[in-house]
Amino acid sequence: MKQVTLKKVLKFTGITVLLLALVLCIHIYIVTRPKAPDMNTIVMARIDIKQPITEIEAQQITTWMYQQKGISHVVCNPAMDNIVFTYHAIMTDGYYVTDHFKSAFNYKNATRYIPSEKELQSGCPVAATSITYKVYSFFRHTL
Repeated sequence: MKQVTLKKVLKFTGITVLLLALVLCIHIYIVTRPKAPDMNTIVMARIDIKQPITEIEAQQITTWMYQQKGISHVVCNPAMDNIVFTYHAIMTDGYYVTDHFKSAFNYKNATRYIPSEKELQSGCPVAATSITYKVYSFFRHTL
């Protein structure tokens, strides 16, 4: 009698675990699919100025950046000679902002920083080793 009950419990537990794993896989697949940007999509970008800027110039740049359409947050760092900003992807583009900035402030050697593929992969050390990331990678390469 105890053996039959134990078998039923193990069978039920096994089926439940398999169903939960299937639901998790489906969830990961749906969440990680590429989608078009909408009003809630915010992108972060960086402009490297490649010449020294003063604190006053940094304040002027910050004020100007906030006046641009779609810019939501700006940090201008005179110590690093760069600008980090976030923008709504549906309203503007990082390259457009960079080009407009270069012409407005006459910084011809200012460039938008684009991380390399290696830098993108090392961005979050937890994600690369997590089980969720491995499941995501499996489905991404399989499907």
